[in-house]
Amino acid sequence: MKGIVFNLLEEVVTTTHGEDTWDEVLDAAGVDGAYTSLGSYPDEQFGLLVMAAADALGRPVDDVVRWFGRQTMPLFALRFAPLFADHDSTRSFVLGLNEVIHPEVRKLYPGADTPQFIFSTEKSGKLLMEYRSRRRLCSLAEGLLLGAGDHYGEEITIEHPSCLKRGDASCVLAVDFR
Repeated sequence: MKGIVFNLLEEVVTTTHGEDTWDEVLDAAGVDGAYTSLGSYPDEQFGLLVMAAADALGRPVDDVVRWFGRQTMPLFALRFAPLFADHDSTRSFVLGLNEVIHPEVRKLYPGADTPQFIFSTEKSGKLLMEYRSRRRLCSLAEGLLLGAGDHYGEEITIEHPSCLKRGDASCVLAVDFR
């Protein structure tokens, strides 16, 4: 996993809960916390940090990962404004993930392993997003979606009708844009 993700986790935790909490998370995770944005680090270290953060914050791991994703989106919007500029809605932004946004991420962070999405639309208008990633961070995808909704001033709701973590064949997010 790219160091930028670790850097953002540190920024989100310290901004909302203070540097002491981040130090507690590092100690509990048993990692040194020295991450460079372009460096690559074992996914397991992210998992250890998230579990330690969940313990420190008294919240379930998936809730912490979802919260992290939502809090991270404004930071992405500031740092990578051009990736947001061509979109006027969350749906437009999301539909550009595979062909525009993730290729740009891989240019900025060579070796980045971004998820892939397969999109379809229900008759109701909900966007179905099949999430494909070996990392199984579908709760991060949920948080980023919610953060994108916040960015574009839209209230979105997300259902998670199937999930690999529940034993289903795939992760599917059903997103309703309002």
